[in-house]
Order: sequence, then structure tokens, then C-alpha cells
Amino acid sequence: MVDLRNRSTVTEFILVGFEQSSHSTRALLFAVFLALYSLAMAMNGLIIFITWTHPRLNSPMYFFLGHLSFLDVCFITTTTPQMLIHLVVQNHIVSFVSCMTQMYLVFCVGVAECILLAFMAYDRYVAICHPLSYAQIMSWHVCMGLVSTAWFFGLINGILLDYMTFRGPFCRDNHIENFFCEAPIVITLSCGDPQFSLRVIFAEAIVVLLSPMVLVVISYARILASILSRASSSGWGKAFSTCASHLTVVVFFHTSAMFSYMNPRSMHGPDKDKPFSLLYTVITPMCNPIIYSFRNKEMKGAMVRALGRTSLGPDIVFVASSLLEWKLLPPTLAEG
Repeated sequence: MVDLRNRSTVTEFILVGFEQSSHSTRALLFAVFLALYSLAMAMNGLIIFITWTHPRLNSPMYFFLGHLSFLDVCFITTTTPQMLIHLVVQNHIVSFVSCMTQMYLVFCVGVAECILLAFMAYDRYVAICHPLSYAQIMSWHVCMGLVSTAWFFGLINGILLDYMTFRGPFCRDNHIENFFCEAPIVITLSCGDPQFSLRVIFAEAIVVLLSPMVLVVISYARILASILSRASSSGWGKAFSTCASHLTVVVFFHTSAMFSYMNPRSMHGPDKDKPFSLLYTVITPMCNPIIYSFRNKEMKGAMVRALGRTSLGPDIVFVASSLLEWKLLPPTLAEG
């Protein structure tokens, strides 16, 4: 038992983040993260606008894609603006309530995105392996139900994991060795025994991260089996590269989250936690539009037409067309 007498209760936390970096390094990081955040907001915002307003993109694939971009906007906004502020100011203090709220939003949106990525893989499986029954299987009510399920589990898991993190009193060191309130780090600052909370979060991470990953793997394995059984050998390379492009974000997101929530604390440290935290909170939301959309002909055409109607005129259309023509990633299955 921990003697809590004569121990003050923590009412605020200090996010260490990049505080120990030099002034020039922080200035460089501010410019880089501001550019990444602006790019992610612009690209995801454009995808949300197009998928929800363009009549030619009225299909389950684009319906899910619009919700994925919305989740990415929410996800990157929960951590990056605060990090940008802390890179330019000396005060890195966050209140107890602010830390709890930020952690809840990260859990809620992160869990919802894990589940939605699995549903997107299932949607591609139905479209490719059962094309004649696709409209009946992936009806509007089914799509709404799947998205609602992702949000429901995100909301419920956020409450559970937030409670497990903050259920005990905090009267130890209040320095969080990261740029946002991450659960495993905050739990170790509790006065009581953190092992029970860590075990619950570990078990929850197994269910939340591995279960959708299994569905993704099964869906794409069946997609590959279906394509290889009826395509010529010349199309094998395209089929494998197509699945690889869709799986890239899933692998990035899941592996970085698994490192943060499924590894023993002895394997953690500021130098190891921050890169993985940046990967799934900043880099992945910025890369999702590129991987899932910008190599899609219908999406490219809709983006160029949407930008062409703006007051910036043909110049921005030319720039957008040039950017979208970069051979960054292999084409998607939907491109055909």
C-alpha cells in the first residue's frame, strides 16, 4: 500500500514533448508539423466535401472514405494543434480535465478508425468477390449500420479506457514524457498500483487492434485468391501492389498503436514512444488521402472539377492535376 498522507494531489500535468530540444530544432519541428497538419486538413477536408456532395461518388466505398477522412481530421486535431502551441511557448501545463478529455478523444477516434478500416476491407472484398450481390449486401442501411457500429465502439471504449487510466489518485511526478496525454504513460504516474489498469488496457488493445486486423487480413487474402484464380499472370503484380497500397495505412496505424499499448513499459522510453505516437497521430492521417484516394481516377476527376469551380481558376487546377499525377503509389482496385 502506498501511504498517501502528506502527499499533494496532482491537478495538472506537464507535457514534456520536445522541451529539451534546442530553439532551432523546435522551430524546424514547428514548421514541419504545421505543414503536415495543414496538408492533412486540406486533403481530408477536400475528400469529405467531394464524397458527401459529388453525385458520381455515391457508393459505399466513397461513403466509408468520407467518414475515414472525417475521423482523420478529428484524430490529428486532438493532438497536433496543442503540440504546435507547446513548440513556441514555454508553458506546457495542461489541466487534469484537459488531459482526460484529450485522452478520451484519442481513444474514441482511434478505436472507431480501427474498426472502420476493417469495414472498408470487407467492402472491397464484397465488391470484388461478390460483384453481382454487392448492391444488396452493401445497402445504404448496412453502410450506416457499419459506420454507427464503429462510432459506438469508439465512444464506449473511450469511456472504459479513460476510466481505467484516471481511476486512481495522482500524487507523483506530473511530467508526461510525450507531446500528448498517452494512457500508458499517465497510468504510471498514479499513486496506486498501475498494473491492473495496464493489464486492462493491454487486453482491450488486443481486442480493438487485433480483431479488426484479422478481418482485414482475411478480406484481402480472399481478394487476392479471387484475383489470382481468374487473372492472367501479367495481372498478378498489379493485384499484389493494389492490396499492398490499401494495407499500408492499416499496418502503419496498427503497428504503431500496438507498440504504444501492447508492449511492456520496460521497452518504452521518450525516444521510442514519440516516433510511434507521431506515426499514428500525425503521419497516418496525412497519408490516408494519398493512399486511399489520389490514385483513384474518379476521385482525381472530382477533385479537379471541384477545384476548377473555385475563384482561383485554371492555375490551381493545373497544380492539382500535376500533384495527382505523381506516381507515388500503385493504382487501387477501384481505379479500374
